[in-house]
Amino acid sequence: MWRQPRAMWWATVGVAALGFLVTLEIVARRCGVPGPMASQAKEVIFAPKPGPVYAGLMLMMVVLTWRQRFVAAGVAIGIDVVLALVRWAVDARTSDGHSFGNGALWVMLGYAVIAVTRRTGTERVLLLKGVGLGLLMVTGRKIGDTWLLITSKTRPAVLDQYVATADHALGNPSWLAGRALNATGPIGTHLLGLVYAQLAVAAIVVALYQLRNVGVERRFPRHHLMRTFLVIGLIGPGIYMLFPVVGPVFAYGPGASGTGGVHWAVANLWPHTPPPVNTPHPVPYDGITPRNCMPSLHTAWATAIFIHSRKGPRTLRFAGAFWLIATLAATLGFGYHYGTDLVVGVVFALTIETAVRSLERGWDRSGTQLVVYGATVFAALLVSYRYLPMEMAAHPWVFGPLLILAMGSVIHGYVRTTRLWDPTAAPAWQPEPQPEPA
Repeated sequence: MWRQPRAMWWATVGVAALGFLVTLEIVARRCGVPGPMASQAKEVIFAPKPGPVYAGLMLMMVVLTWRQRFVAAGVAIGIDVVLALVRWAVDARTSDGHSFGNGALWVMLGYAVIAVTRRTGTERVLLLKGVGLGLLMVTGRKIGDTWLLITSKTRPAVLDQYVATADHALGNPSWLAGRALNATGPIGTHLLGLVYAQLAVAAIVVALYQLRNVGVERRFPRHHLMRTFLVIGLIGPGIYMLFPVVGPVFAYGPGASGTGGVHWAVANLWPHTPPPVNTPHPVPYDGITPRNCMPSLHTAWATAIFIHSRKGPRTLRFAGAFWLIATLAATLGFGYHYGTDLVVGVVFALTIETAVRSLERGWDRSGTQLVVYGATVFAALLVSYRYLPMEMAAHPWVFGPLLILAMGSVIHGYVRTTRLWDPTAAPAWQPEPQPEPA
């Protein structure tokens, strides 16, 4: 079995993932913060944030029958109720006011034990895949949080001046969107804030639709949203280390919610006064704010949600389009990203989506070419932001269309390539009319 190429591939991936987690744990400890493995182990006893853990449980339950799903959910809720009563009785403190979540994590770990000890063959593999998917949802958040802390500790200087200068080629869209959002009042702010904060919920809804038949068919589809979603979250923070940027509201404004970043800002200009075109240079910033702007992973995730919602019913397609548009508006309107971040985020998402699909279906010429082309455009955009920002600001009518054209070329390549991959239904055969016998 282990000599088969696919088994060897997954064994290699598992060893690499374990090595990555150990390395990240060591780096985090040296930066004075807990790593993802320690944080995850701590949440077996201490109450975690319940949303991601129960989202992971929902993903795991796609491999179960309906009766097993009700039992698993009931056990998870029962465990949480008992632990909450125990904490209340002993007056135990909870982190961030969270009192629930252990039950979902315990149920997932319990099903991992059941898969190893009580299942065999394909049923064991299927259950382990479900547990792995659920735990990846939980662990992925821990890895992302650790990455963000590492970026703030190891990248003391940020490159916001370079990105803000290059953003003149697009007309400073974050400044425009910020003023437009302020004009909408609290209604628009609350709506976009909800969309921005609940992006993972939209991903879970689309993923559950794609995985709705796993419990009946006893197999996962060849490709689904969570594959791309998790890979984006795994690779994206590594780019933050290469191109640290904090965002307009921190570098040129009062910081999020009027606090934080104001003492480190270059100037208090966002969103009413676009930044002047001056020769950019790295700017020192605090050791708390994550350098999480380049690329915009919210844009990348929303793009992936939009792509995967295209094959669903009309309501799901509408929701996917709405979430993409609202996410783009929120990232700009709240001052979390520059327009250039969004362009790179779209290119990043399409390149990752193509690579993940090619890895599953087998690499062919079209997939390889698109991945290479997308990676080249991605690298070219980052290099241009870093080394050509003054030229981009001085010639916006040249570089602005070039940025949109570069992004559009990757979109066009993705649409053309995936149309060749997706099977089309053959038209129903219609018998030719025959002459009636005399």
